[in-house]
Amino acid sequence: MRPVGFSTTPNLVLRLPMWRSRLMLFLLFFVFMMLLLRAFWIQGPGNAFYEAKGVRGTQRELELPASRGKILDRNGQVIATSLEAKSIIAYNDTVPDDLAADKVHKLASLLQISEAELRKKLKEERKQVFLKRQVEPAVAQQIMQLEIPGIGLNNEYKRFYPEGEAMAHVVGFTNVNDKGQEGMELSREKDLAAHPGQRRVVVDRLGRVVEDIAIEQLPQNGKDLQLSIDSKIQFLAYNAVKSAVEQHHAKAGGAVVLDTQTGEILALANYPSYNPNDRRNLSGEQLRNRVLTDTFEPGSTMKPLTISIALEKGSVAPNTNMVIGAKYLVGPKPITDTHPYGNLTVAQVIQKSSNIGTAKIAMNNLSPEEMWDFYTAVGLGQSPKIGFPGAVAGTVHPYKKWMPTDQARIAFGYGISASLFQVARAYTIFARDGELVPLTIERSPDPKPGTRVLSAKTAIEMREMLETVTEPGGTAVKAQAEGYRVGGKTGTAHKLVGKGYGNSYRAYFAGLAPISAPRIVVAVMIDEPTGGSHYGGDVAAPVFSTIVGETLRTLNVLPDNKVKQMALDDKGSTEVRTANVQTQHAVLKR
Repeated sequence: MRPVGFSTTPNLVLRLPMWRSRLMLFLLFFVFMMLLLRAFWIQGPGNAFYEAKGVRGTQRELELPASRGKILDRNGQVIATSLEAKSIIAYNDTVPDDLAADKVHKLASLLQISEAELRKKLKEERKQVFLKRQVEPAVAQQIMQLEIPGIGLNNEYKRFYPEGEAMAHVVGFTNVNDKGQEGMELSREKDLAAHPGQRRVVVDRLGRVVEDIAIEQLPQNGKDLQLSIDSKIQFLAYNAVKSAVEQHHAKAGGAVVLDTQTGEILALANYPSYNPNDRRNLSGEQLRNRVLTDTFEPGSTMKPLTISIALEKGSVAPNTNMVIGAKYLVGPKPITDTHPYGNLTVAQVIQKSSNIGTAKIAMNNLSPEEMWDFYTAVGLGQSPKIGFPGAVAGTVHPYKKWMPTDQARIAFGYGISASLFQVARAYTIFARDGELVPLTIERSPDPKPGTRVLSAKTAIEMREMLETVTEPGGTAVKAQAEGYRVGGKTGTAHKLVGKGYGNSYRAYFAGLAPISAPRIVVAVMIDEPTGGSHYGGDVAAPVFSTIVGETLRTLNVLPDNKVKQMALDDKGSTEVRTANVQTQHAVLKR
């Protein structure tokens, strides 16, 4: 039998049509060529895409934090600084979709957000999502110990305000992105702001940095800012205002302390206040810097300004005698005083705070234009140029629109509006012998030249009259400060309600000390006192007294109260003359 080869056996004869065989051969060839082209693409022109995809999985660009500039008080004490904090970041292309429920629960708990909110953030399509900013480092460490893939952290800074509520209205605060929102943080944003850098790193599957590749941009820290504010004076002014508001069940209060030699603002206090370290309560009325942003009819604190114009003209002198009477009719509504007076000298008009006397001096000796020129010369009706956000201009209507009634009322502080800060600034003319000093909230210790708006003679005469206000027979005996001669003027003004006046008041006191050589001007406002008296002499003057006494002792200003010193025996007088300021104060308090 003839043998049959394996390849020629009839069982292996292809029984399919030839075209199918060729088709299969073609398909195999086509697939092979596609694989070949794909390999060529991956290794050649398409390599950058896959390389970038690989880099995205292992490399990240992280921010290099920069520190915002510090804010310091006049003595170099830090009142706003930045502390290290962490931001928790989710790289959603790495976080597992089937993340275990217990991990989600623990992570949400540490972030102090709900699990629903966390899951929503993890499902966002953005590559990088901040789960939480400004997390305490210890908490961030606990989060990283959960070892959740795609959850990483970055360094950043959190703003801290050591002085809290007392300094809140001065320094303001920043938002979570470290940008100024209020106060000096807002007004000096350009200088204080930091500029973060960038670095490229390699991370592992858990998002932990395992290698630094390059620093792409260096960070730039912000500049430090030194203010004229004295933390100690600010604290005592804040406490004095807070105490008065609480004692008199008032709505709010404010105080400002000015250095008359340098024009520096030593304190600027408001109550109610807020804690700038707690972001949950950074809204509402407590944010208002009432000293700068609230305007009001200044009431009797305007009288020294009005009478100064007449003194400067020589129309009246401090001892000029006037007939006051029970009422003075200018327009349909008579002008009255709280007490009827027969005759008063011009000095007594200030001491007794006579509306009738002031109105008569204005109407008989001054033109509306002269009054308007002087008021605007001392800064009323103009926004203070101290670079503080929200400082208002107040209102001094054009004199050509004044009716006689307007002129008479404006003379004693109605029909005009100003902020407490503007009133305080205007009073610097009495402290600086007629010069209006430029004010600053930044450290500037050198004496500043002022703008002369009064003669020194008139300013000195007015200082003497202002001192009588705080002496027996005046309206503000409670403004006296132990060891120092002080002078000033009370103000008690009805608050406007709609188009008329209601039954609520603002109580003021603006003054200077020590009278022998004025160093500071202090103005105080208490809004809507309801605890009994609402007069400036009862409500605001004691606050002035507290602030003046403590401030002058803080500034090491020697007492000038001759009455107190004369009351000491010879041994005590010697002790006062040779001791330092603290000992002098202790001796005088005996």
